[in-house]
Amino acid sequence: MRNGHQLALSPPVESAGHASMRRSMLERMPTWLICIPLVVQWIVLALRYRSATLPSAANSAITSGGLVGEGKLEYFRDMGPLARSATARHCAVSTTSLPSSAALQQYMDSAALSFPVIVKPNLGLCGYGVRLIVDMEALHTYLEAFPTHEDVVLQQYLPELGEAGIFYARDPVTDQGHIIGLALRYFPRVIGDGQHTITQLIANDPRARRLVHAAHHECAVNNARVPLMGEVVRLATIGSTRVGGLYRDGAACITPQLTAAINAIARDMPAFYCGRFDVRFGSTHDLSSGTGFTIMEVNGAGSEAIHAWDPDIGVVAGFRIIFAKQRALFAIGDMRRRSGVKPIGLLALAQLWRRQRRLIALYPPSN
Repeated sequence: MRNGHQLALSPPVESAGHASMRRSMLERMPTWLICIPLVVQWIVLALRYRSATLPSAANSAITSGGLVGEGKLEYFRDMGPLARSATARHCAVSTTSLPSSAALQQYMDSAALSFPVIVKPNLGLCGYGVRLIVDMEALHTYLEAFPTHEDVVLQQYLPELGEAGIFYARDPVTDQGHIIGLALRYFPRVIGDGQHTITQLIANDPRARRLVHAAHHECAVNNARVPLMGEVVRLATIGSTRVGGLYRDGAACITPQLTAAINAIARDMPAFYCGRFDVRFGSTHDLSSGTGFTIMEVNGAGSEAIHAWDPDIGVVAGFRIIFAKQRALFAIGDMRRRSGVKPIGLLALAQLWRRQRRLIALYPPSN
C-alpha cells in the first residue's frame, strides 16, 4: 500500500450517539467571534495579575509554558520512567539532511517502531501535518516535502479507536492535582446504507462535510466505494474538529483511579502544572481504571478545553468552561511567578506564534 491506502476501520468502542452529525454552537461560530470574549477576559486577567503572558510560567521546563511554539519532543524529553512507560514509543528525525532508508530504519529500530507509523511535526497544531505512513517509500515522500532544518516525530501507531483529551491542573503550593475536563474524541466518519457512495454520504453529513473543505488535508479513503448497510467508515487518521471530528464531554470517565494515574505521570515530568494529555484507549472502562491508556502527546498552557465543543453543551456553558480554564492558567502562573519563575516576554511570544503559523502552512497534508 502507498499514500492512498484504505484505512482499516471498525466501529468505535462506544457510539457517539445522536450528536454524531450535529455541530455545537461553538463549532458553527466564526473563530473571530469566539475570540472576542476570550480576548476580553484575557485582558482583564492580564491587568489583574500585571502580566499578559503569565500563563507561560505554568510549565517552566517547556518553551513559553506550552502557550505556543513548543515542540512535542520537549514534553517527552525529560519524562521520568513512569511517564515514559505510559507514552507511545517514538523517535525524532531531522530534515536538516535527509536520512537514507538505512538510517531511518536504524532510528525506528532504536525506538522499537515498525510500519505503519504516525509521523507528525515536532512543532504542530490541530493535527496539521499528521499522517499515517505505511512504508519506507511513503516516509521518504513525507520527509522530502517537509520544511528543512526542522524535526519530525515518528511515533508508534496505536490501533485503539478510543481517544481522549484529559485536561489537568495542579496547584503549585498544595501540590494537589485534578482533572478539570475530559473530552472523548471521535474520528470523522460516515455510516453506509448499501446504496450511496462515500462521497454522497459525506455530502449528506454536515459534520463530515468539513473534511472536504479542510485545508492541508487529504482524504485517505476510496470515495467512490459504496459501504455496506451499517458499515462505519473512518475518514481520517486525525480526530480534529477541523476535519469533522466530534468532541463529547467525558466527565463520567473521571475517577479517582484515573486522576491518581494522571497525577503520577504529571509529577514525573519536570515542572508541569497545567495542560492536556491526549491518549488512546480500548474502552471507557480501561480509561476510567487509570491503567488502560497510552499517551500520544502532551500539550501545555495553550491547549484547549475541547470538551466545551460537545454539541450537547450550549454556547454559554461552553464559554464558562473556557473562561474557567483561562482563570486557572493565570492563577497557576501567578503561583509559579511567586516562586521565582519569569513569564516569557510578549515580543518573544509573538515571534514564536509567527514561526508556528509560517511552518504550519508548509507542512505536508494530514490524512
